Order: sequence, then C-alpha cells, then structure tokens
Amino acid sequence: MPALSRAIAILLFLAVSLCHAESPQLPRPAGKVVLTVSGQISNKNRDNDAVFDMDMLAKLPQHTIATRTPWLPGVSRFTGPYLQDVLNLVGAKGHMLRAVALNDYKTDIPLDDASRYQVVLARLLNGKPMPVRDKGPLFIVYPYDSQAVLRSEVYYNRSAWQLKSLQVE
Repeated sequence: MPALSRAIAILLFLAVSLCHAESPQLPRPAGKVVLTVSGQISNKNRDNDAVFDMDMLAKLPQHTIATRTPWLPGVSRFTGPYLQDVLNLVGAKGHMLRAVALNDYKTDIPLDDASRYQVVLARLLNGKPMPVRDKGPLFIVYPYDSQAVLRSEVYYNRSAWQLKSLQVE
C-alpha cells in the first residue's frame, strides 16, 4: 500500500503542477505561416508572436457553421477551429482584437465575441480549402443565422476574410 499511496501522491502532484503551469509549449510551424497572433499573448513560438501554419490550425478541434452570408449565395458551411480555442492556445489577455487581412483591411473585434458567439476561424468552405481569390485562406465567421443581432453590418464588418494576423489589445 505505501508504494501505491506514493504513486497516487506523485500523480496528484503532477496533475496539480500541470493545471497551474504556464500555457503549454506552442509548436513551431512546419509549413507556410498563414496566421500571426501578436500583442497581449503569453504563449509564443516566434519572437513576440504566435504563428500558425494550416496544419497547426487543422489539428485543433474543428467546428462547422452552416449559415447564410451576404457574400455567398445560399447556405455555406464554414469549418475550422473556434477563434476562442486559438486565443486560449496563445494565452490572449486583452479586450480587443485587431484583425488584419492580406489586402490590409482592418477591423476591431471585442475579444469576448469569440466565446459569446462561437466564432469560427474558417479554413474550409463547403469542405474545401479557400484560395485567396475566394476569401481564403482564413475567414472569421460568425453564426449569422443563429441570432438576428448577428445579421447586421456590425458583425459583417468584423468578419475579416483573407485573414493574416490578429493583434490582441
């Protein structure tokens, strides 16, 4: 019994240590960087930034939103990780996100939108990767059909496509 008690104590110590540890090590991208997160973050993998390739984003839990948008006909299916999961992974601490697209379009998004509305950082449109000419490679998508308030210019303007970076402020 003493050996079992000691083993249990060690396991409990490790579990508590892991729960209180700083954020897990963020791996380095092996492929082309498609997203850079900077600003008030605690988990970085390149200088003062957290950078992601498409494979890193694909390894996160994936979620699909089926919704209408003002930019595409009918109902489209957008798949990718929740934006909140990406923000949690980098240890985002702030109140606002500045999203920047490849064409330098910028929009500010309250940080709590990510969890409040289960915003998806879409990497697939109708099951296929999105090329740059078709709003890719990444697109911030709200579940517009889930609530009337999301079908407004406020949320449409926060939906940056061709996303390249997020600044946590």
